[in-house]
Amino acid sequence: MEYAENILETIGNTPLVKLNKLTAELPCMVLAKYETFNPGNSVKDRMAVQMINDAEASGILKPGGTIIEGTSGNTGMGLALAAVVKGYKMICVISDKQSKEKIDILKAVGSEVYVCPTDVAPEDPQSYYSTAKRLAKEIPNSWYVNQYDNPSNCKAHFLTTGPEIWEQTKGKVTHFVVGVGTGGTISGVGSFLKLKNPNIKIWGIDTYGSVFKKYHETGIFDENEIYPYVTEGIGEDILPKNVRFEIIDGFTKVTDKDAAVYTQRLAKEEGMFLGNSAGAAIKGLLQLKEHFNETDVVVVLFHDHGSRYVGKMFNDDWMRDKGYIE
Repeated sequence: MEYAENILETIGNTPLVKLNKLTAELPCMVLAKYETFNPGNSVKDRMAVQMINDAEASGILKPGGTIIEGTSGNTGMGLALAAVVKGYKMICVISDKQSKEKIDILKAVGSEVYVCPTDVAPEDPQSYYSTAKRLAKEIPNSWYVNQYDNPSNCKAHFLTTGPEIWEQTKGKVTHFVVGVGTGGTISGVGSFLKLKNPNIKIWGIDTYGSVFKKYHETGIFDENEIYPYVTEGIGEDILPKNVRFEIIDGFTKVTDKDAAVYTQRLAKEEGMFLGNSAGAAIKGLLQLKEHFNETDVVVVLFHDHGSRYVGKMFNDDWMRDKGYIE
C-alpha cells in the first residue's frame, strides 16, 4: 500500500504546468511551478516544516511549546499544519490588509490569531513584527519563528524546490521568476540553480510601496519608496536577511491593479485559480519580455491558492471599488 505517514509527508514534488494563452506574446516556453498542490495550498509549507524541524533539532522548540509567527497567512498555515501533527500550540500574528479568508483558515486549523494594523512602521509596538516578538517574550516555552531572517527558510528551497525545478526541466531552465517577500524562495531556489548553471537568470517580482527594487539597483534603503499597497505576500518595508540580493539579477515592479487583474485572468484564461502574487508574477514576467528568446525555458513560481482571495481579487464589487475594473 502507498500512503504518507502524515500530511506533512505530502509536501513538495509539485508539478510544472505550461502556460499557453497569457504568455502567447512571449518567444519562450513558460512553465509554472504550481505550489498550491502542497497540503496547505502554498509554497510556504516547505519552509514551515524545515524551520520547525531545525528548531526541534537545535533544542529551541521544546515539546508542548507554542509557535509564534508574524505572517501574511501562508507561512502561518504551513506552521499550523505542522503544529497540529507535532502537538504544538500555534499563534499567528497577521496584518489587517490580509484577506478575511486567510484569517478564517488559520482559525480553522486551530491557530490563535492576532490582527494588527498595516499602516504602522515595523518598529511600532502595534506592528505585526513587534507584536509577534512581544508575545514570544511574554509566553513561556514559546518560539518566535521569524521567517524573514531564519536561514531554514532559504534552506528549504535550496534542498527541495530548486532541485525539483532542475530535475523537472532536465537542466534546461534558463530563467526563474518569482514574487519576493521574505526572500526564502528566490534565494534558496536561485542559489541552487546558479550552482548548477551560473548563467541562469533570477528575477524578482516587487510591488510599488516596497523597497526591494531600488535597494537592489542602488544599495539605498529609501523610506520614500515605502507606502501602503494592496498586493499580498510580496514586497517589504524591511530588508529580510533571507533576501540575498547577490543571487538576484533584477527586479520588476507590478502595480496593485495589474496584479489583481492578472489574478482574475489566470483563472479565466488558463484555468489556474491562484492567489494575488501569481497575478503579479505573470504580469511581471510579461514586462520582462525583452529578456527572453526562442530557446529559453522560463519557470515562474505560483505561491498560493485563489480560495484565499474570494472576497477580494475574485469579487467584482471589490475590484470595482478599487477602480481595477469598470
